[in-house]
Amino acid sequence: MEIEEEGFEDNSRKLKLKVVYEDPDVLVVTAPNEDELVKILLDLLKDRPMSVKELHVILSGLASEDKIRRALIRLVNDGVVYMQPDGRFIVAGI
Repeated sequence: MEIEEEGFEDNSRKLKLKVVYEDPDVLVVTAPNEDELVKILLDLLKDRPMSVKELHVILSGLASEDKIRRALIRLVNDGVVYMQPDGRFIVAGI
């Protein structure tokens, strides 16, 4: 999964990250805290099931793979998300 140069800006806005600085060449956003990351993961997983690696590609530079895994475990323990046999995560009830 590749993110085009313009795709990063679109993804940052779609993920509702706080913009710290912006000019025609640079977009600086704050990394999400744990609660924000959980909401972001839920929004992403509502679109389609994804693996940790797919989520990490989208959130590259914003959240480490470990933070993504911790947030997913939290969602699984809460019964909001479950892991499919192929290793991808999906929102329960979709």
